[in-house]
Amino acid sequence: MATSSRFFPPPLLLLPFFLLCVILVNHQVNCDEEDTLLEGINSYRKSLNLTTLTKNENAECLAEELADQFKNQPCTNTTGSNTVPGTEQQFHNYESLLAKCHLNVSNTRDGQAMPACVPNLDPTLVLANFTGSQYSSYLNDTKYTGAGIGSDGNWIVIVLTTSDPEGSFVTYNAASLTIKMGVISHLLFLLGLLLIFVI
Repeated sequence: MATSSRFFPPPLLLLPFFLLCVILVNHQVNCDEEDTLLEGINSYRKSLNLTTLTKNENAECLAEELADQFKNQPCTNTTGSNTVPGTEQQFHNYESLLAKCHLNVSNTRDGQAMPACVPNLDPTLVLANFTGSQYSSYLNDTKYTGAGIGSDGNWIVIVLTTSDPEGSFVTYNAASLTIKMGVISHLLFLLGLLLIFVI
């Protein structure tokens, strides 16, 4: 008599899959909050006939790192404005935060970091916190062309970027690659000239 055997995985084997699902769902919620905020800010800028901000992944990385640093600070009504270099004074490990995102001070100098604490990160209150506060002067500024947003707990941070090298948030890996490509193109040009004169 044949017996049909069914395999039922022990509950402990299912635990990692369950935890992975929870992490993915939570990450999606954070992404939604951040995307919603960027859409709201871009609508605000459009109403002022300003160009929309493009998503900058390197600035987003720094925003996430800064939000992680702010998360243990109490939530108050006065969040203050902090330029990216000024954040260096607030966090003794600022350079290591930049390094985690493969950034350096020279490519982030003209950026702007704007932290805010809003209970439960209510989307309407978060948007109002940026567009109806001292932060609006930065959001109204035409020099800013990109943004990265990160959140942790009740804290959310927007990092604004510019199109100039000092605020581009280009990673030092990309910057060194650009320099190397420039050197290679110059060498190839010189080699071409040399070949012309030889032939």
